[in-house]
Amino acid sequence: MASFIAIIISAVFINNFVVVQFLGICPFLGVSKDFKSALGMGLAVTFVMTLTCLITYPIYVYVLVPLNIEFMEIIVFIFIIASIVQMIEMALKKFSPTLYNAMGIYLPLITTNCAVLGVAELVIDEAQMISILGIKSMNMGVAVLYGLFAGLGFTLAIVLMSGLREKLARQPISKHLKGFPIAMITACFIAMAFYVFALI
Repeated sequence: MASFIAIIISAVFINNFVVVQFLGICPFLGVSKDFKSALGMGLAVTFVMTLTCLITYPIYVYVLVPLNIEFMEIIVFIFIIASIVQMIEMALKKFSPTLYNAMGIYLPLITTNCAVLGVAELVIDEAQMISILGIKSMNMGVAVLYGLFAGLGFTLAIVLMSGLREKLARQPISKHLKGFPIAMITACFIAMAFYVFALI
């Protein structure tokens, strides 16, 4: 139970991929202009992160390591992530055209989201994961849970950002700060708020 709580707190708050590790900044800033888009992007990234960890961890442990080709991990992981996103895109286009049209450009953006590759790389680094989570050994269950909650951490950050940006859009702000400058200032304050969890 303690390990489960450690995974949640670490993935969502302490090691948040967007505002603490600064991975996946492009969709974080680009898609967070309104709540609906941000939530859709966050949930899509969560699904892809979870599925990526479910597939990449066993491939690394049971294929790449026994064959002594661990140096191929990044190429293999990028191929897997691109394949997952492509399959999701085709499934949505066939079974839910409305959702597919709503997601638009966001689906291909997930392929280039370095937070997805970051979580796949992190969960195979057993020594780092054990030190981060305080667990005795790493396994596929922990890898998948970490992927799920890392995605939920991404969703939390992008939804918070969208809410703040929607509120700021209705405020009288100097023309020099409107748009990207105020978005960067907002992102900095969110990052500082998440940094507090690392100090506890």
